[in-house]
Amino acid sequence: MSATPLFHLAFPVRDLDEARAFYGGLLGCPEGRSAEDWCDFDFWGHQIVAYRAPHLCGLADTSPVDGDDVPVRHFGAILPMADWEALAERLRTAGVRFIIEPQVRFVGEVGEQHSMFFLDPSGNALEFKAFRDIATLFAR
Repeated sequence: MSATPLFHLAFPVRDLDEARAFYGGLLGCPEGRSAEDWCDFDFWGHQIVAYRAPHLCGLADTSPVDGDDVPVRHFGAILPMADWEALAERLRTAGVRFIIEPQVRFVGEVGEQHSMFFLDPSGNALEFKAFRDIATLFAR
């Protein structure tokens, strides 16, 4: 177990089989425990739990960030650059529709980062990031 605290997130999905195919299959997150109405995944070392709750699914409001409308409610992971690039290619090959295409945000500014946004089958927004210099993650 890591000395660093781990993150936990629970979120609604329409269908657990869709969630398993997306998170387990496409994203490659191993499935952990499960029950009739939920299953958890190892999300790059953190625990996410998909709960069957179709009435709570769907995209929420957006907010302007660096010229794009970013979904206010979203989650994701910060990956090493090579892993981020490989994920972007895997998503493109699978035909995933990006709501914000893979790009570099805040070019030339503190916090410059690679970012991409897409939806899971239940409409949950995900953002994956990568930094050339991870030391700038919280730089002001």
